[in-house]
Amino acid sequence: MRILAIDTALGACSACVLDAGESVPVAREQVAMERGHAEALMPMIERVMNAVEGGFASLDRVAVTIGPGSYTGLRVGISAARAIALAAQIPAIGVTTLAATAAPLVGREQGRVIAAALDAKHGQVWFQALNAHGKQLVSIRQVSYRDAARAIGAGPVSLVGSAAMAVASEAWAIGLDAFVVDETKAPDVIWVARLGLVADPETAPPRPLYLKAPETTPQDRARLPRR
Repeated sequence: MRILAIDTALGACSACVLDAGESVPVAREQVAMERGHAEALMPMIERVMNAVEGGFASLDRVAVTIGPGSYTGLRVGISAARAIALAAQIPAIGVTTLAATAAPLVGREQGRVIAAALDAKHGQVWFQALNAHGKQLVSIRQVSYRDAARAIGAGPVSLVGSAAMAVASEAWAIGLDAFVVDETKAPDVIWVARLGLVADPETAPPRPLYLKAPETTPQDRARLPRR
């Protein structure tokens, strides 16, 4: 099985093609960026697919990060994944940014809680905690750094993600054994692909995961009265 994975949810624009059972992708490109995903993604996908024998016709699945993350970034990636899946008549799979961020630690942090913590701005964090084997302990949520640390329980905990140090500081303040593994701003797209390969398309749709409503205000000034 061959999968195209896409990530535009956070601080990178990424695409890769991975074959099931292989550790090295067929093609991969990942560029750190805070803005400009919409302009960068399709040319990147074209370059990646040009390096793949058989092109789009060789794909069996498409995976895309569905959040939590940037409102605009999520829409860019998900729209591209849905369009490719429709054109190629293959399933599209949604993978959360927190799952993809935590995945490299699963199976290697024995006896420790694994926590993914991504910066949600304004003192908030997108947070999820798993046990060493990947079973969920704390569901995906948006909370303060302090509440994230308290949700960990007794620990010990290994933290990963852009807000890992902020949560670790709160964990140390309450006496937890906390270790920051990595402060990555975006998941490695290879893990988006790996999770997409094992996901069930029926239970992992490419649908945006928003933990907070978009900060927009309806326009009322020019509204005409309803008759």
